[in-house]
Amino acid sequence: MSIRILYFARLREEMGIAQEMLELPPEVSDVKSLRAHLAARGGSSAKAFAAAKAVRVSVNQDLGRNDTPVKAGDEVAFFPPVTGG
Repeated sequence: MSIRILYFARLREEMGIAQEMLELPPEVSDVKSLRAHLAARGGSSAKAFAAAKAVRVSVNQDLGRNDTPVKAGDEVAFFPPVTGG
């Protein structure tokens, strides 16, 4: 399944990219498993999505939680809890 991921503020700086298209394995079905998948990639992704880091998420422009489903074609955006203008 392919999804579009957007990174904002600190996450964009840590990841070194603003967005990416990502093919996900079948076991990634919600925000929590997506975050774990991203952290498991290592490098800057592991740093940005470490369990202790506070990160907010939206799925298709609706605020999400760990149990929010992620499916093919979705747009997922990650951003810090507080962003500037």
